[in-house]
Formats: sequence, structure tokens, C-alpha cells
Amino acid sequence: MDILLLVVGIACLFTGLAGAILPLPGPALSFAGLILLHISKFAEFSQTTLYTLGFITVVIAVLDYYIPVWGTKKFGGTRYGAIGATLGLLAGFLFIPAIGVFIGTFLGALLGELIGGAKINAALKSALGSFVGFLTGIIIQVLLCLIMIGFAVAELWKNIG
Repeated sequence: MDILLLVVGIACLFTGLAGAILPLPGPALSFAGLILLHISKFAEFSQTTLYTLGFITVVIAVLDYYIPVWGTKKFGGTRYGAIGATLGLLAGFLFIPAIGVFIGTFLGALLGELIGGAKINAALKSALGSFVGFLTGIIIQVLLCLIMIGFAVAELWKNIG
């Protein structure tokens, strides 16, 4: 059973890292991986570590919905741009998974603003804001997932190595 927890825990950690970029709940998956490792005999994290990383995971999950909207609003965008960015992200993921999410987010926000009646310069500015917000969210999620992987590696190295 411990071997299964180890394998699934490691898979969750790395799937979470991928999910920080793709439209998956990256930090939540990585945190689940830490919990699975903690349950196994191969790792034992302190309660402080688990509670802190769990709390940060929840905060980042909530912020993940607000950061792109904040970026759009900060650059003068509207609800049309935010909706377009979300739809563009999903469409980009379906057509070109690796890079499509980036292109799709930008183009979706741009098209959303244009559909909403914005002039091209304002729509471009809003799309840029949406893209900056999207990238900020990704960077924060990747960093958290890498921190969790770091904790896991350190703990596994101590207990296995």
C-alpha cells in the first residue's frame, strides 16, 4: 500500500505542476500528492508545513479566479474581455495545448473587448492586461507547486536515501 501511495503521490505532485500551466487545479493536485506521501511510510511532514501549504493552496485557488480579472480591469478591460479570455484559454487548450492557452487567453480577451464595443487600442490594452494577469497566476501556481515538490524531495531523500 505504501508503494502505491508513493507512486500516486509523486504522480499528483508532477501532474499538479503541469496543471499550474494547463487548465487543471495544479496546486490542489500537488497538495494532494503531499498528503498521500505523508500518509505513506516514506514521508512525514510537520503539521505546520501541511497547514501552511494547505492554506496557501486555498488562497491561490481563490486568487486564480481574480488575478486575470484584476489584470483585465487594471488595463481598462470589461467583463467581455474577462469572459473572452476564459473562453480563449479553453479553446487554446483544446487546439494547441502547450502554447494555445497563452495565445487563446490573449486573443479571447481581445475578441471579447471588440465584441463588447471597445476600440482596437483599448481592446489591445485590455487583452494585454488579461494576459499579464493570466501569466501572474501561472507563475504563482508554478512556484507553489515547485515548493511542494521541493518539500517532497527533501523528505523522501531523508527517509529513502
